Amino acid sequence: MKLSVIIVNYNVCYFLEQALLSVRQAAERLGQPVEVFVVDNHSADNSVSMVRTRFPEVILLENHDNPGFSKANNQALRQATGQYQLLLNPDTLVEEDTFRRCCAFLDEHPGCGGLGVQMLDGQGRFLPESKRGLPTPRVAFYKIFGLAWLFPRSRTFGRYHLGFLDPGQPHQVAVLSGAFMLLRKAALDQVGLLDEDYFMYGEDIDLSYRLTQGGWQNWYFPGARIIHYKGESTKRTSVNYVFVFYRAMAIFAQKHFAPGRAGLFTKLINIAIWLRASAALGQRLATRAAPLLLDAGLLYAGIYALKVYWEANYKYERTPFPPQYMLVAVPAYIGVWLAATWLSGGYDRRARAGWVVRGIAVGTMLISAVSNFLDSWRFSKALILLGGAWALVVLVGRRLLVHWLRHGHLRLSEPRTKTLAIVGSAAESQRVRLLLAAAKVPANVVGYVAPVGAEPAVPTRDYLGELGQLPDLMRLYELNELVFCGKDLPAGQIIDLLQRLPTRPRVAYKILPEDSQYIIGSSRKNAPGDYYALAPPLRLYQPAQRRGKRRLDLMASLALLLAAPLLVWAQRRPAGLLPHIWQVLLGQRSWVGLRYTPGGPADRAILSPADTAAAPATLSAAARQRLEFLYAKDYEPESDLRVLWRGWRRLGGG
Repeated sequence: MKLSVIIVNYNVCYFLEQALLSVRQAAERLGQPVEVFVVDNHSADNSVSMVRTRFPEVILLENHDNPGFSKANNQALRQATGQYQLLLNPDTLVEEDTFRRCCAFLDEHPGCGGLGVQMLDGQGRFLPESKRGLPTPRVAFYKIFGLAWLFPRSRTFGRYHLGFLDPGQPHQVAVLSGAFMLLRKAALDQVGLLDEDYFMYGEDIDLSYRLTQGGWQNWYFPGARIIHYKGESTKRTSVNYVFVFYRAMAIFAQKHFAPGRAGLFTKLINIAIWLRASAALGQRLATRAAPLLLDAGLLYAGIYALKVYWEANYKYERTPFPPQYMLVAVPAYIGVWLAATWLSGGYDRRARAGWVVRGIAVGTMLISAVSNFLDSWRFSKALILLGGAWALVVLVGRRLLVHWLRHGHLRLSEPRTKTLAIVGSAAESQRVRLLLAAAKVPANVVGYVAPVGAEPAVPTRDYLGELGQLPDLMRLYELNELVFCGKDLPAGQIIDLLQRLPTRPRVAYKILPEDSQYIIGSSRKNAPGDYYALAPPLRLYQPAQRRGKRRLDLMASLALLLAAPLLVWAQRRPAGLLPHIWQVLLGQRSWVGLRYTPGGPADRAILSPADTAAAPATLSAAARQRLEFLYAKDYEPESDLRVLWRGWRRLGGG
């Protein structure tokens, strides 16, 4: 066996399919025996059945939990028999000559124990982590505090990504990327497999270091290229990523550095964790809170102006309102208006103007009603109504302005229509159109560009031109998205086009793999990949349903809190009832949700629809996951009520 390819998958069925198609092509081009392993870490997105159906030649290893990246790779490495063994991420696309060129390089360099290649993001841009240096305390300091980012080509500060080395030339490097890590079996037999102390991240640095310590060389080889849709399998901007990544660095330091250096490195890592975690959390909070804070500021300023005008012209007694009006009452009004708008859906991604109007109307009526019962806080009905009118102008007006700047029109619930062209044959072009229509993608498909050999004998109305004319066609039609058809264009040609085509104005590039139902792409290296698919999204994850579910959780918790003195005695685990009520009120848990589905929503469910089925103890794991899928697919609040009614004795747990 010349080559063993190992892919660990977790809930990225759409990218795994494309990766395996490209692996199949590259294996055929190699012309020598190749075995392919897929280790699935208990995915819930149909990955296993897809591999069995479309890739019967693949050796599939199914885990019934998620043991982590290192353990899963080692499962396949212990069975692999290839002279060379490749660890490959599922969110990659390899060109047809990758295996042939890489194996030839290893044949010519017997001292090479590990090989990495030139990695590009979904837009064809070079990924600097294709070649890396060892993260010593000094190198880590430069990276953590931004000096590596400020001076990427410096031999002093740019050692983490070795930015001073020409990416177009092969180099010996210290660290290879786990996204594409080609290893010599003889070297692995000597230094050992991946260290399973690392759950995710750091294992590639650890193995690279052990290879060099064992007398082997690590090489960066730009003669082969892959696309790596970074950020898909794990969300790299999350706080969890920060902790997992930097803790992996701390494990590495404790294992391989002298005690003094390891202590210094650990201190740097702890600083980095808090700095990066705070930055990630601050960015997330700022992103979510910015619209609310902007609306609140505009509302406050407008109501203050209304108050001044009202005092000077209409107030019966020409005296100013007491200070508590602006200090307490107005902030309370604003809070009610914004909360009612949020509950009405006015802060959803594709909010409608009517939802904002509904929220403001409900909020205004609520403020007016409550103020009738508070004599000492009853200031002016007119200002409440005028404030509601101002809130309507601000909230709708700001959304219209932002939407017009982003999408070029004033229809709030509709995104900008993409101007899109397809690169492929007429038949595949038609398939792309059907997929886009089925996925309800707002796109104006101007036509297709035929690759060499697929030009129509008689040009049709939607035929734009030949592949060589593509740059001119992009400018002429002002395209902002291109879809490449993998059935008509080899991966190497797609990569060539990505690197040659203009990136400004920004154009999004996507790929339709051969016979796939997914159109795949990624705009930035740290952004999750996106895709268009025939499968409709699950209702449970839609904003309106999530918001309704949260309202139901709150109302159910309050009702259960009142009834707790009676309910607690009938619970299977009485001590758990009040803690569960408190956790649901805080938003830490949900009464009903997905308990048995890997990769389910972040809110941990207390009950599952599978728990209230007939004879739940006899259900298999697959049956439980199927029941949860149907619950999520057709979710309605009544579903939660039914589960709560049937499982009320289990609200405390058990």
